[in-house]
Amino acid sequence: MSTIRKVQVTFDCAEPERVARFWCEVLGYVVPPPPEGFATWGDYDRSLPPERQGASFVCGDPSGVGPRLYFQRVPEGKVVKNRVHLDVRVGTGLVGDERLAALEAECVRLEALGAVRVRVLLADDFDESCILMQDVEGNEFCLD
Repeated sequence: MSTIRKVQVTFDCAEPERVARFWCEVLGYVVPPPPEGFATWGDYDRSLPPERQGASFVCGDPSGVGPRLYFQRVPEGKVVKNRVHLDVRVGTGLVGDERLAALEAECVRLEALGAVRVRVLLADDFDESCILMQDVEGNEFCLD
């Protein structure tokens, strides 16, 4: 019998804390408490060697059900389309105009956080409508 394992999703990015806080707002995730002995994450970060300061950040589902998200600084910028992306499921169970209205409402909220709308993909014979977007560093994701 196989074992179910927890999953962590890792993002390569230039500004880990900025991207992490964006995804906290998108998903309703939270930043965990800082390590023991530190009042804030800033205090912890300042205790690290200069080359490690700001190098990573983490957030997670407050219920503990969803995957932890880990953001790590990398020197190279984003060059091509993501091979893996997140689908933010806001239209589950909805179809047609009702689905599009839910997607549009969430799109407006996320644009206010710094996301960018790329395009609307309308329903066809196989798939329902979704909105392709980019996060604050240009990583693609879908409102589905």
